[in-house]
Amino acid sequence: MDFEHSERVESLRARLEAFMQEHIYPNEARYFEQTERLGPWKVQPVVEELKPKARAAGLWNLFLPESDYGAGLTNTEYAPLCEIMGRSHLAPEVFNCNAPDTGNMEVLVRYGTPEQRKRWLEPLLAGEIRSCFAMTEPAVASSDATNIESSIRRDGDHYVINGHKWFITGATDPRCGIIIFMGKSDPDNPDRHRQQSMILVPPDAPGIRVLRPQPVFGFYGMPDRASEVMFENVRVPA
Repeated sequence: MDFEHSERVESLRARLEAFMQEHIYPNEARYFEQTERLGPWKVQPVVEELKPKARAAGLWNLFLPESDYGAGLTNTEYAPLCEIMGRSHLAPEVFNCNAPDTGNMEVLVRYGTPEQRKRWLEPLLAGEIRSCFAMTEPAVASSDATNIESSIRRDGDHYVINGHKWFITGATDPRCGIIIFMGKSDPDNPDRHRQQSMILVPPDAPGIRVLRPQPVFGFYGMPDRASEVMFENVRVPA
């Protein structure tokens, strides 16, 4: 495999490095100060200040390979750009290339209906909202998703969702506009890898409680706003 950077990637790397030097590194102290002062439930102003500059510089939505929505880079082309952005806690969100939004946007691009893309994908791509992915659970080793115990049950015209999740990135973010929830929809399936489903859940649906923010490496709200969340008889239209 040829790992030499293409001319386009070299250009993006140079522009990204320049942006990091001019806008990201000089603002890291502000970012940490604002994170410490505002806590995990509020948005750091410096992030919203820098996002329009990144977009104007053409350094926006660099992920999404083989998609009209993104830069159209392959994973091999995107990797060296991730390496540069990963040098700062501040950088990924400024370029709209931060988890869990990137993965959630990929799900919506590949599997979302036109209505779902309009409602959630477009504002995510614009950096207007955030999202979270609710898989990990405190009672089981959730890195193996076949262990999860949360349930997704059909009830007439709705799905009823129950589960206890934690280390859910983005749940305390006031901009969170959509949750992708993983649970068991077919628990009796003999193939344990076909028991699970993912479902889109609005964060303001009745029955969702964010119990607390959780520290990651001793920090609350940085780098990923981890949270413990309860879903109790949450009803989502089928």
